[in-house]
Amino acid sequence: MKERTFLSRKGYHRLVEELENLKKRVPELSREIAAARELGDLRENAEYHAAKETLAQIQKRISQITAKLSSAKIIEEQDIPVDRIYIGSTVRLKDLSDGEEYKYTIVDIAEACPQEGKISVNSPMAQGLLGKKVGEIAEINLPSGKITLKVIEIYRES
Repeated sequence: MKERTFLSRKGYHRLVEELENLKKRVPELSREIAAARELGDLRENAEYHAAKETLAQIQKRISQITAKLSSAKIIEEQDIPVDRIYIGSTVRLKDLSDGEEYKYTIVDIAEACPQEGKISVNSPMAQGLLGKKVGEIAEINLPSGKITLKVIEIYRES
């Protein structure tokens, strides 16, 4: 059974744009491969091997994106509940050990970008937060150790 991908509208359009850009590169790389092939001995032809490798990586990424888009369900902002933490929720948390506050948005792995505060719904952090309400405490076992967080706020990111 195909796994469902849950994406924000922005995340969906980002993947579509990436797919279009990758598809534009395929003919260009095919021409580079053909030109490199004409240079003769392929065993020692670095340009040929580099172009072939890049083309294989791009084709793999095209397949991944196509699969994600074919199973995608767009989560509309107005459909994201704010009474509990769900995929699509943005949460403000307080670390009870040091009082530091954090903000995360729970997203599908296809949109995850920890540097931007977007964490995968499959991550240990998100798994420990799902279903929690404002005021509840989450004790989460992370690879770096146990963390205790209080849910301060749940909202929709605009």
